Amino acid sequence: MDSSFASFNLREDVLSMASDSMNAIRETFSHIDEIKEYNQLRVLDAFRKTKFAEAHLGQTTGYGYDDIGREKIEELVAMVFGAEAAYVRIQISSGTQAIASSLFALLGPGDELLAAGGRPYDTLMTAIGINKPESEGFRGTLRDYGVTYREVDLQPDGTPDIDAIVGAITEKTKVVFLQKSRGYTDRRSLRADDIALVATAVKKVSSDIILFVDNCYGEFVETREPCEVGADLCAGSLIKNIGGGLCPSGGYIAGRKDLVERVAERISAPGLGSHVGPTLGFNRTIAQGVFMAPHTVAEALKGAVFAASMLEKIGGKCAPSFDDLRGDIVQSIAFPSAEKMINFCKMIQAASPIDSYVSPEPWAMPGYDDDVVMAAGTFVQGASIELSADGPVKPPYIAYMQGGLVFEQVKLAIMLAVNTMLEE
Repeated sequence: MDSSFASFNLREDVLSMASDSMNAIRETFSHIDEIKEYNQLRVLDAFRKTKFAEAHLGQTTGYGYDDIGREKIEELVAMVFGAEAAYVRIQISSGTQAIASSLFALLGPGDELLAAGGRPYDTLMTAIGINKPESEGFRGTLRDYGVTYREVDLQPDGTPDIDAIVGAITEKTKVVFLQKSRGYTDRRSLRADDIALVATAVKKVSSDIILFVDNCYGEFVETREPCEVGADLCAGSLIKNIGGGLCPSGGYIAGRKDLVERVAERISAPGLGSHVGPTLGFNRTIAQGVFMAPHTVAEALKGAVFAASMLEKIGGKCAPSFDDLRGDIVQSIAFPSAEKMINFCKMIQAASPIDSYVSPEPWAMPGYDDDVVMAAGTFVQGASIELSADGPVKPPYIAYMQGGLVFEQVKLAIMLAVNTMLEE
């Protein structure tokens, strides 16, 4: 290993720490590989069962009517997620758009949205209209359309508070919402078992309540997806886990067929729904991305585990720890100051294949209340299945690292960061 990293001028103690970490995390890596193998074979089997063919890799333009490739991809994704149907489109530009569109499709005036895992992340809070000043006037948020919102915090150990969730449900509650990933918080990510508990509890109260899961950062981290454990609907981004690092844009919604079509009509138009949407030549990229996703997610998870092991050796506060169970690919690292948080992000940028010479600086990122620093030397802008590190620059100064198409890049980035920290 020393010769592989010779050109990066790393300290001997950093090389030794890295070697020790690799030994310490072997068992965790083995567990990740088991999950990867299961998910990779499941995805391959879905390609076989749907009879995916070369003819499905073509393109459509204009309205995109009768796109057999698009229809086959949606059949494939539905099968992989254990859902009745899926809506997979290159035109969805972010996970927030996929999730917000779903909420607008599911909720109407007088309905209530109950967030069962605490407050959602900043961009979704904006779409809901949480804490929106009256002076802003009408912005088209859920609140502006007469949808009420309430939330139930997680328990101190990060698990859903089932009794509180059940107690918070009223006759107005239409959608119970869960965010699988930690987002920009220091809570742990939710796992399939957590979602299953909430699903069982909610459906006992009323089978009409829709359980909707934000699945961003969570796909293929476990062997079960939200719809397989009781969720009615889930959504996410193709430039995160499920796109395998290949998709340049896109998002998906998967779940009950009637709900998926309602979301499709919200994104396109009533009466058009899922029948329109040209694929513009991206069928091949989307299909290959889904095929590569379990392997790519495993690489990102290994990078996060290595990061936690290394940073904990020098007193870093990491969540989750290197040997904790994970429900997403996000690794949070708390720093004592804004300067140290920003410097860490700069080291991540320096180990990137794109714009490695660029120094990230905090900026007023759309949808966030605080300035955000973002290191993302990625092939696809904002693709967080590629290695990135970001976060709002505010106490307790947590950087959220995620992604990594190849483990070796994450390993180098963390070694460079630790090297700099020790030098300082």
